Amino acid sequence: MTDFEDRLKRAIERGEKRSEAKRHAEQAAAMTEEECRELHSRLRLKISDYIETCLQKLPNHFPGFQYETLFGDQGWGGACVRDDLDLTGGKRRSLYSRLELAIRPYSSVHVLELTGKGTIQNKELFHRNHFEKLAEVDEHDFRELIDLWIVEYAEQFSAV
Repeated sequence: MTDFEDRLKRAIERGEKRSEAKRHAEQAAAMTEEECRELHSRLRLKISDYIETCLQKLPNHFPGFQYETLFGDQGWGGACVRDDLDLTGGKRRSLYSRLELAIRPYSSVHVLELTGKGTIQNKELFHRNHFEKLAEVDEHDFRELIDLWIVEYAEQFSAV
């Protein structure tokens, strides 16, 4: 029985050592809070510039839209806004359209979050969020998503 107990103890010790080594490796790989902030800031700047570049093209295709830069508590990005007047049926009514895309401010959850809101003539088309862990962010995926949301909005707006 002692032989079995010795082997059992050694197996437990090996497992504990492996667990400890894994924990140390994860800690070494984990980014510090400051590194996370810096990475978020770099990605936010690149992606918010891309949002601005893409959204500024919308007024070229739909006169009446005006571009606005967004920054602050709600995030960094841009919006295109249009306010039309409907006089059908003898009544005046305002028809509000807006497409807004922004990168949310840094938070302790260490993610990069893209938000998008689309409204066409007072009707909400979409309200979306997409996020990825900072250490796993693929900038290309965010750019494709921005393209997709803007193209989808343009198609829906042109169908009205």
